[in-house]
Parts: sequence; structure tokens; C-alpha cells
Amino acid sequence: MVVDGLPTQLGYLGLGVSNLDAWKEYAANILGFEVLPPDDDGTVLLRMDEHNHRFILTEDARDDLILIGWEVADEQNLTALTERLDTSGITYREGNAETLKRRRVVRLIEFEDPNGIATEAYCGPMINRAQPFNSPRAISGFLANEQGLGHITMVVESLDACLHFYRDVLGFRMSDWIRPQPERGVESGLNLAFLHCNPRHHSMAFWQGEMLKRLHHFMVQSNELDDVCSTYYLCQQNDVAIDLSLGRHTNDKMLSFYMKSPSGFDVEYGWGAIEVDDSNWTVQLHTDGSSWGHLPAEPH
Repeated sequence: MVVDGLPTQLGYLGLGVSNLDAWKEYAANILGFEVLPPDDDGTVLLRMDEHNHRFILTEDARDDLILIGWEVADEQNLTALTERLDTSGITYREGNAETLKRRRVVRLIEFEDPNGIATEAYCGPMINRAQPFNSPRAISGFLANEQGLGHITMVVESLDACLHFYRDVLGFRMSDWIRPQPERGVESGLNLAFLHCNPRHHSMAFWQGEMLKRLHHFMVQSNELDDVCSTYYLCQQNDVAIDLSLGRHTNDKMLSFYMKSPSGFDVEYGWGAIEVDDSNWTVQLHTDGSSWGHLPAEPH
């Protein structure tokens, strides 16, 4: 058994949202997630695979990302991660019994990323194979499980600080870089960095800049192309704003589109991404984000 303390997947996201009812309807009827009964404190959990939940929704006026949860393989690896944090001078604390109960995990530690976002590393998530994921919509489901829920793309205060934290301390591997495109509102002269922790091309991406929200988008990957196309049509039927049209990315080759969430940040809904094999992967720089499509929508 390899004990290195490295994250194995993006396990869950905590979103602080101003309208829980709008999010529950959007999650079920547009995204195709299961909406679980609320916890005693009103927290709403969303399910998309055999894990008990992948998203944690709490009422919060920020309408933004407030928590990132990274899974590690087991308790030995979680201990190894604490040693990596200690060596780097990063303060952490053990999750108490109440936190473990809320997260449905065996053990976790809490710390902050360089942007002040609450971050958790955990092991032993609750898995529910007795009741397989059952989408409220007629879709095939999502590529998740061992690859995690998908990916997140953030706007960060310092590219260098985030590279040090996620790559050098937490141990993510570089996937590639993309030169920002001004037509997408990315005016910075810095690059977008893409990092992975399993075969998914990237579980995290970020660039340095100033935006109202930390979270630019999260991505979920469908099992079938038809699910992306039917969701695109569903957005048109239900007046869900589409920010970027159907297109295919240059780096991960994902065919996807971007829709506006009830909180104002985007959700990328995709299919068909390539996977990373670390034994032969070569980091590249791309000067275009998409080989075709992903055109900005008309003003809405």
C-alpha cells in the first residue's frame, strides 16, 4: 500500500446559496441530481452517484463556493497529509464528532486554501450501493465515483500561491495550461492552470484575477452525449441562461456547454473527456480554449 497523503478525488463541494428552493428545483429538473431530505439545520445534500452526496447546499447570501472536500484513500494517508501540512507550516484541525456526522465520513481534517476557502480532506465516505443513484430525469447518469464529482474552476488571488499549495503541498499533478482569452472576460496576462489527482483530466483549474465570485464554474460529466444535448434543449425550454454554447475544449477534449446556475456562477455540463495516464502524460500549453464552439451567448 502506498501512503503518500495525496488526494484521490474531488469529493464534495459546499455551496452557499441565497435561494435553496430554486437550487433544489434546478438540481433535480435541470442537472438531474437527487435532492435528499434536508438535514435538521436545513442543509440540503445533492447526490449524483453511489456516494451519499456530492454537494452541500446551505443558505448563504454569498451565492458562491464556501467549502471544498478532497478525499484520500484511508486513515494512514490522511495522517500522511497532516504531516505534509505540518512541514509546510499550514494549520489544520481534526474534525469533531458533529462534523463527521454532518459529512458522513470516518475522519477528516479542516484547513484553508490560499484564498481563504474552507477546505476539508477526509477518508471513509458513506457509500450507498443498496440504493443506486436514481436521477429524477431520464438520463444515463454521471462519470463520477472513483474520479470524483467532476471539476471546479476558480478565480484566485495569487496563481503562484495556489500552485504552491495545490501542486507542491497537496500533491496535485499538472495537466496543462491555457492562455486566457479576452473574449471570455479573462484579461489577465497569466495562464489558466489545470491540475489532476486521478485519471480525470483535471479536478481543479484556476487563474489569477478579480471577479465577484470565487467559483467560475463546476463541471459534471454525463455518461452519454445525448444527456448533454437533452439538457441543452431543456435549458432552452425552461429559460435557463446558456453562457457558452455547445463546443469542444482543446485540452481535455470535453464536449460541453455552460449554463447559469441560480447563484450566478456557471455549471459546465459535458461528455467525452480524455483521461490522464501519468506514466506517459506530457504537460502542454494551449493558446485556445476550444477547438470549436463555446461561443458566448446573446445578452440575456
